[in-house]
Amino acid sequence: MKIPISYVFRNLWTRKLTTLLTAGGMALVVFVFAAVLMLDAGLKRTLVSTGSYDNAILLRQSAQTEIQSSVYRDQASLIETLPEVARDVDGTPLVSKETIVLTQISKKGDDRPANVVVRGLPLVGVKIRPQVRIVDGRMFRPGTSEIIVGHGISEGFEGVGIGERQRFAGREWTVVGVFDANRSGFDSEMWGDVDQMMQAFRRAAYSSVIVRLRNPSDFDSFARRVGEDQRLVLDAKREPLFYEEQSRTLSTFISYLGITLSIIFSIGAMIGAMITMYAAVANRTSEIGTLRALGFRRSSILAAFLAESILLAAAGGLAGLVLASFLQAFTITTMNWQSFSQLAFGFDLTPRIVLMTLIFSLAMGLVGGFLPSVRAARLEIVDSLRAA
Repeated sequence: MKIPISYVFRNLWTRKLTTLLTAGGMALVVFVFAAVLMLDAGLKRTLVSTGSYDNAILLRQSAQTEIQSSVYRDQASLIETLPEVARDVDGTPLVSKETIVLTQISKKGDDRPANVVVRGLPLVGVKIRPQVRIVDGRMFRPGTSEIIVGHGISEGFEGVGIGERQRFAGREWTVVGVFDANRSGFDSEMWGDVDQMMQAFRRAAYSSVIVRLRNPSDFDSFARRVGEDQRLVLDAKREPLFYEEQSRTLSTFISYLGITLSIIFSIGAMIGAMITMYAAVANRTSEIGTLRALGFRRSSILAAFLAESILLAAAGGLAGLVLASFLQAFTITTMNWQSFSQLAFGFDLTPRIVLMTLIFSLAMGLVGGFLPSVRAARLEIVDSLRAA
């Protein structure tokens, strides 16, 4: 005979305080576990969404970041002539020659300055990034010392409001607009005219060249053509792949740290569940003996107690997920160790994270409840009834 599932629910309901405390402990562990996965997913989403599958980025061979790279003017001009490059209606090649530098700005509420990416680019560089739109003010004018700032910079740093000035590279730059880049890495940058930036920073070469391809399927032939041309000495990568690589160092750190903390906390939660279930077995010894006397098998007793533990874990897992879902309203600004600049990103709850979190919580319940369930199933009828 099998024990009805209502029996399991009734026992959990009878021990309300113990059930609540055990499920609460598991909920906190699940919250930490889900938060780490959401933070890693948010980081990857921010950086990968920075690139467009239609675009290719060209850097000096062996350069890992745009800051380390240099592309000379003659190389950039040669890239514009390649047949895979898309062209505007007037025949202008959709190629953005860009320079990347770092400057320091004080965060709001913090006197210590932080590194911020300053990107010099032509207006075509904005055109080939359709996810970017001006949400306040206007676009910078070519040939002037005007800059626009990303939404993340506007929210988190001092002196970047419309009309305010930032001083770097021996010049004052006026903020004329704020742009939104759809939660991508560009939200953590400041943009201005590339020629003015190169003059101010005394740069003779660009940092990178961004190319809009005629067709995304042209990338392989484009990369092969670039690699075979001895005049270029450049590497071509798809933009999403390049920005995914930029997230690896920080993503690995977050993953290892978070998983380590989750394992430590989960051991505590499983011990708590085990103590709870052992207490339940001790308090219901006579009840278990009665069930055995009525003809219920050891396997049914085992299954009933395991079900209680798993239901406790499921309740804690759902509560932890609900709490973690509110983290999506927050944004974190931290150092991207690959580019040595500040990066703003949020928490991202995906279906995969929901599934992994629920599996994690159920596994805690299974492990924590297994030994007490075995203990309950092995009780002898005579000993159990005598204990009553």
